[in-house]
Amino acid sequence: MKTEQHAVIRLSEYAAPSYAVAGVALSFDLAPTGTTVRADLKIERSAGQTGPLTLDGEALDLKSITIDGQPLGDNAYTVTETGLTLADAPSKFTLTTEVLIDPVENTRLEGLYQSNGIFCTQCEAEGFRRITYFPDRPDVLSTYRVTVRGSKDVCPILLSNGNLVEQRDLGDGRHEAVWEDPFPKPSYLFALVAGKLDSYEDTFTTMSGRKVDLKIWVEPGNAPYCAYAMDALKRSMKWDEDRFGLEYDLDIFNIVAVSDFNMGAMENKSLNVFNAKYILADPETATDADYANIEAIVGHEYFHNWTGNRVTCRDWFQLSLKEGLTVFRDQEFSADMRSRAVKRIQDVRMLRARQFPEDAGPLAHPVRPESYMEINNFYTATVYEKGAEVIRMQHALLGEDGFQKGMKLYFERHDGQAVTCDDFVAAMADANGRDMTGFKPWYSQAGTPKVTASWRHDATSKTLTLTLTQATEPTPGQKQKQALPIPMRMGLVGSDGKPCNLILDGQDLGAETVLMLDEDSLTCVFEGVDNAAVPSLNRGFSAPIVLKAPYSAAESILLMGHDPDPFARWEAGQQYATALLLGMVADLREKREPVLDEGFIAAFGRILTDSSLDPAFRSLAITLPSEDYLAEQMRPVAVDEIHEARQRLRKAIGETLSRDLSRLHAELADDGRFDPGADAAGRRALRNTALIYLGAAETPEAVTLAKTRYDIADNMTDRMAALAVLTECAGPEREAALADFHDRFKDDEQVMDKWFAIQAMSGLPDTLDRVKALLDHPRFSMKKPNKVRALIGSFAMGNPIRFHAADGSGYDFVIDKLIELDRLNPQVAARLLGTFGQWRRLPADRARLMKTALERLAETEGLSRDSTEIATKSLAG
Repeated sequence: MKTEQHAVIRLSEYAAPSYAVAGVALSFDLAPTGTTVRADLKIERSAGQTGPLTLDGEALDLKSITIDGQPLGDNAYTVTETGLTLADAPSKFTLTTEVLIDPVENTRLEGLYQSNGIFCTQCEAEGFRRITYFPDRPDVLSTYRVTVRGSKDVCPILLSNGNLVEQRDLGDGRHEAVWEDPFPKPSYLFALVAGKLDSYEDTFTTMSGRKVDLKIWVEPGNAPYCAYAMDALKRSMKWDEDRFGLEYDLDIFNIVAVSDFNMGAMENKSLNVFNAKYILADPETATDADYANIEAIVGHEYFHNWTGNRVTCRDWFQLSLKEGLTVFRDQEFSADMRSRAVKRIQDVRMLRARQFPEDAGPLAHPVRPESYMEINNFYTATVYEKGAEVIRMQHALLGEDGFQKGMKLYFERHDGQAVTCDDFVAAMADANGRDMTGFKPWYSQAGTPKVTASWRHDATSKTLTLTLTQATEPTPGQKQKQALPIPMRMGLVGSDGKPCNLILDGQDLGAETVLMLDEDSLTCVFEGVDNAAVPSLNRGFSAPIVLKAPYSAAESILLMGHDPDPFARWEAGQQYATALLLGMVADLREKREPVLDEGFIAAFGRILTDSSLDPAFRSLAITLPSEDYLAEQMRPVAVDEIHEARQRLRKAIGETLSRDLSRLHAELADDGRFDPGADAAGRRALRNTALIYLGAAETPEAVTLAKTRYDIADNMTDRMAALAVLTECAGPEREAALADFHDRFKDDEQVMDKWFAIQAMSGLPDTLDRVKALLDHPRFSMKKPNKVRALIGSFAMGNPIRFHAADGSGYDFVIDKLIELDRLNPQVAARLLGTFGQWRRLPADRARLMKTALERLAETEGLSRDSTEIATKSLAG
């Protein structure tokens, strides 16, 4: 393996900045291949600090440098590929630099780049250093005054952070705008956007009566697709006032949507920049999932105004301080806007699909990492989703009132500061007079705790003894694990389906309680249990754990049908399905005919037809665990057998319940008026789940039904559901639908990504050949992250049966493309590369092929720091 060295940054080596930058004045003269950036920095040495001033800088062409207006000689400073150093800087001075940068060639999409002719910035985490020389770290907070100049024809709109304080015509076909942000911020929150943009405008009146101008800026012609995003923004602002008492603090709030973006969106102060797929929507082009994502992500970025911008993180190890907290806030927002039960299930499904494998693999790291080589690699499910679960546990421990008291103290103490996760926990503890020291290991310990439950009913003493034990497996760099405080929300469900009161140590706790498992084991004896009740554990997913509980089929069916907690009811079905499918996998491995559980299918049928349940919940409750989730439950992973077992069970459900599925499919037809709200979306979800099960039979009738649904669809949700069924059925109907979809939407940047992705995820044998052919499609480009994620990412991360082809062709194809992508956009390449960390979980033949492909990438000359870190850890882990 190539041994090129990259520096490792460690939390233990954190030191406060030697210099503060009180004020920043930036001037941009925009040009695609030669933008000039002048920076005037008011710099002051921090008390007690000595040594040189080092400023970060990458891909900058330095044209001039002065201190207090006096040019510096060549011997007064040193320029390298990573920055600029002044060996003998004064204690207080103004540093002025002028650099040239090349936005059009910036395929990394970090710093200042062009997207479809629009100038755009992305500075988190370390992109500002690609704009000008600066101490590019989150604990250097400064006020910014920004002057932007550009051609009126090319850049009629000039935007930056804060308030527009001046604009004028320069008389030479150019104009300028001056923006001033009164709130000190770190450099990663700087933003600039300029180009030909249309706006969708509205206003919002805050709780104190201040009018805020709201504008969503989009590429010309896209303004009509912004109505839902604007509505989501206004609801976000109102919700943050009502739930947290937090009011927006400026008179203007801008959002810009661009086609090319490495992330989903960015919370730059007062100028959020979004990937256009999370802003643009109408019924013809956006699915219900798209609408839900727009609502959640618009909310997330707006909520960052306080949890991330007004209070930011001291260093990048504290990334979850802002991201985990803000994910919790956007989850709560979506839960209040939609179905709380359904939202919780969706969040847990995402956590298990993305974060649990991360915790169990070579890339495992704590919510607050201890070291990194490339910070872009730590924008992970652990930092975001598990970080949100850590916040949720604190909320559960303190209650809503106690949590709000903690939030209030957090803002009072730290507004305008860069702080740590410990500072957040301290605010929660101090506001509630509670010692929360024992909770901190959730931030520092990697891995998913496994909690094993056992219980025994004694009919003579009328007691039920429940024992819980916890253990966390070793992870890279952390062999020894300590017990974590695990809040276990639980109840008892009697054999008659009714909840039992919990009597513990003579105290009646009601129908539900929270047990605190904070040592290796905990035993509780519940009194007055007349019959063999069934424990309902980890209700609402009260802790991010793997729960191992010995439920029988009858007990699972009881909980599926009667548990009063919606999450626990769904979970009972998922674990029953998992056990059944893993049993089928074992049969297939031993060349035995798998036995289908008729009781399980009947239980599914009862949920399917229970009209008292939310349709969206029913849709989730009758959806089988994914192939990836099943793979997480076994070592080595039986790739082919998992796929076959799941296909067989889907087909059996479709055939056995065909009458109910067909009736439901007919009953839930839309009345022709599309409504993106939760209720209508839930009805569509259940109807389309029914279609998927009917289509699993792959009978001529099922294919005809799917093709008819495709042909008459009047919204993208139904069209994509029908196309998903057809894409799994080889034949003329599939080809006709794919061709029609292409011809309808070939000019729509976002919708074409759906067309690429659905073909890349097909389980049919010709999928890899199709994906390779689509690389030459005019709409595909390796320089566009959304296209790469849609085609290559969907194949590598959403199609286990074809990616894990026995001959290794899937691995070789993806590695070839990632080597190419690494030269263009290392950040996106590294994120897709993470899927290769699973090679040790595979059978020996596949493991060897995947490892060989990964080693080939690792040996590539000039491999980026981003991909080097992922490859090194994946091979060593």
